[in-house]
Amino acid sequence: MSLKATSIHEYFRELTDPRSNSYTRHLLMDILVIALCATIGGAEGFNDIELYGRMKETWFRTFLDLPNGIPSHDTFNRVFSLLSPEEFSKCFIKWTQSLAKKLEGVVAIDGKTLRRSFLSASKTTALHMVSAWSSENKLVLGQIRTAAKSNEITAIPELISMLDIKGCTVTIDAMGCQKDIAQKIIDNDADYVLGLKGNQGNTLDAAEFLFKCEEKDNFRGVFHTEYDTPRKNHSRIEKREIYSIGIPNDIKEFAEWPGLKSITMVVSTRQITGKEPTIERRFYLSSLPARAEQIGNAIRAHWGIENSLHWILDVDFREDYARNRKNHSAENMAILRHIVVNLVKKENSSKTSFRGKLLKASWSDDYVLKLLSLN
Repeated sequence: MSLKATSIHEYFRELTDPRSNSYTRHLLMDILVIALCATIGGAEGFNDIELYGRMKETWFRTFLDLPNGIPSHDTFNRVFSLLSPEEFSKCFIKWTQSLAKKLEGVVAIDGKTLRRSFLSASKTTALHMVSAWSSENKLVLGQIRTAAKSNEITAIPELISMLDIKGCTVTIDAMGCQKDIAQKIIDNDADYVLGLKGNQGNTLDAAEFLFKCEEKDNFRGVFHTEYDTPRKNHSRIEKREIYSIGIPNDIKEFAEWPGLKSITMVVSTRQITGKEPTIERRFYLSSLPARAEQIGNAIRAHWGIENSLHWILDVDFREDYARNRKNHSAENMAILRHIVVNLVKKENSSKTSFRGKLLKASWSDDYVLKLLSLN
């Protein structure tokens, strides 16, 4: 297989090499592909990447140029610390769009902190990445860096601007429940489901009061739908009751939200045998009509970004233990791991688990080439 036949080469070849030409001994694409294959194979740092490259040098020479052999770990470190994360992310998004073909369904947006990416000496805080996840396609759609979790409010609109979300439903937790973000989603011809908590105190109070009144009146005064999902698991019983209400015209707090059409309340009841049940109520704002099942499914799909992305990054890639700290290296390595997630998720020739596919890749060079050739 020629490297030029892969979608990786096609979509990432426009990356600007940050090094001076007079000091360039290794091709940027060679460095990127070796790091990518090494990460698929379980490498956790630049020393691991160099070791992987040296152990696989004969194989790499069958499809890479390698004019001066395998780069050192210092070279990998230098390149990934200097590489523009903005350019790298743009290439990633174009490549992902080619994998996804047509984007539809729920797009979940959420943040994750890389806990070991801080630098005490320079007082640099840990990197916080905001990512977009397609629940339908099981793909990372894009990511953007923020200085801290509190900066998600400014990062989310930037991320939305980078994506083609037309016709999708964007789900965001309470941190992103902002009028400007709602407007941004509407402007991009998409719908939203936003978690509502105390950061929007007046709106939350209005939602709680509305449901309290309508529950007493058995919802006779408003259009509403209901949906529930009971579930038994050994000694535990869980039930989710979902109530959606169409927005009344006479409530000021709701009128201020762009495109708002419904308020949804999710009542989660959890009971363990021999103990009192615990009940939690959560509220959501949505530009979708008051269809409880549709909105409830979107809320449930949102957790795919935790279960299918963040969990994998922490467990299978040990991202919380990654100590890449120099310049842009933490952000660029996070993007590289997202590339691996998409490659492995997209390969569906067998029903092997994600971890199983990584093991398969660590044992089979042919399988790694198969992953690289996906397009």
